[in-house]
Amino acid sequence: MTLRLVEFVVAGNEASDLLPVRSAALLRAYGARRGFWTVLDEGPVERCLALLLERDDGEWTALHVLADAGVENGRTEDGEALAHHDGWVYVFGSHFGSKAGPLRPRRAFVARFREDDAAVGPVPVHVVRNSFRLHRAVNDALAAAPLTLLPAGEQVRERFIVETLARGTVREKSWVSRLAPGDLPLNVEAAAFTPAGTVLLGLRFPVTDAGEPILVEVAGVPGMFTAERAWPRALGAYVLTAVTPPGQLTGFRAITPTVDGGYAAVIGSIDALGKGSVLLDDHPGGGAVTSRHVRFRLTGGEAGDGRRIVGEQVADLAPFHHVEGVAELDGRSFYVTDEDHRVALWVG
Repeated sequence: MTLRLVEFVVAGNEASDLLPVRSAALLRAYGARRGFWTVLDEGPVERCLALLLERDDGEWTALHVLADAGVENGRTEDGEALAHHDGWVYVFGSHFGSKAGPLRPRRAFVARFREDDAAVGPVPVHVVRNSFRLHRAVNDALAAAPLTLLPAGEQVRERFIVETLARGTVREKSWVSRLAPGDLPLNVEAAAFTPAGTVLLGLRFPVTDAGEPILVEVAGVPGMFTAERAWPRALGAYVLTAVTPPGQLTGFRAITPTVDGGYAAVIGSIDALGKGSVLLDDHPGGGAVTSRHVRFRLTGGEAGDGRRIVGEQVADLAPFHHVEGVAELDGRSFYVTDEDHRVALWVG
């Protein structure tokens, strides 16, 4: 596949995910014929929304979008995944921690905003921090699923789980009740709503003992934002097979629905090389992995129960290690890569 590069500088930052703009009003407001949302990964979510727009004359531009999260301003970090549902754009935090741990409560959030609002001014963003409730629900679903997970490793368990529990206990945090010594740290990197209104969360970690990526289906995410708040529940897990080379570990980097009712995704390394990752200290085979563009379909209407989904490879994206988003529009593929202090959009 031949790719064309479009480079941007957006607040001196790096991009995560790539979500097509659906709002005609938003595109008209900026004189654009198409566009994508991305989320920048350094800072609170209200400072990290950006648009990549193709103007009507064919020129591309990037805009840092002004937003306001009200009382939650400054209280989140590490937005990773974007998804559309019912006129809203949802932003999912990684629910992870720094490369060396521990888990960070500021990353355990979901936010949403109305896409049309970006056409008229600062965007009101509703942020809900879940205090590790999603961590608990997903860990319980993984434990119940008939799949074998790659063990966390001693350093990962100590730095991400044991240390988080110790810090929370000392600070008398109520969320310590939602962590358990046997938990696995979650790194949520991808999300897509299904036609049923559930969310497929693509995990960068954990993976199976065969190194294959895992999806967890979660119901009730919109209920987090209602007046009588309800917390989401995990319905089950899926394992994506036939796309991970033998001997490698691959996690999800991005997921997007396709027009035929399936999903496209990017899979790649479980963490970045050269940044002090304790995940890679325990699992060195998970770092030097290039990205792949894959597709898959969910079969049947039942929730995931550890079922194995057979994927197919669309493109080997070597030599890229850090493809962070994918979109398929008008017969073309679009990718965004995580580059130092720039946003790089690749058009196939």
